[in-house]
Amino acid sequence: MLASHSLSSIPSSPSLTFPPKSTLLAKSSFHGLRLPSFNPTPILRLRAQASPSTVVMMAKREEELKEIRTKTNEELNEEILQLKGELFMLRLQRSARENFKPSDFSRMRSRVARMLTVKREREIEQGVGKRLSRKLDKQWKRSIVIKPPPSLKNLQVEKASAEAAEAS
Repeated sequence: MLASHSLSSIPSSPSLTFPPKSTLLAKSSFHGLRLPSFNPTPILRLRAQASPSTVVMMAKREEELKEIRTKTNEELNEEILQLKGELFMLRLQRSARENFKPSDFSRMRSRVARMLTVKREREIEQGVGKRLSRKLDKQWKRSIVIKPPPSLKNLQVEKASAEAAEAS
């Protein structure tokens, strides 16, 4: 029964005909909606100009870099340690859901990055290669004596003065 319906009921492929492509792609008189001409160049000009706040930020950054470059390597290392300690305190404040400024994270991280960049520039001037630089950096990190950051010291001093005020 299945054999009788096999190929005889299905039309053969030569019996299927398709219209020629030229008739399918016939041109239409409809060209869509006409919109007034739009000139994007004024918008691009606005984006290309730097805003005054960006210029001020760049000037501050340049001043900060000049200030960083005046410091010695030892001073840079000390300040890097202090800022990393401050970052640690900010992370603790965030985890404890205390009040903190989220902008402090990016500001401190970028300051640390600038200091490390200046430090690496000085190494390049001295001819220190990348591999030796990493080795020296590891040695420096191992030699660090952990100190509480200045903000923690200030908190401890404030607590001690508050306790002294309560005791008297």
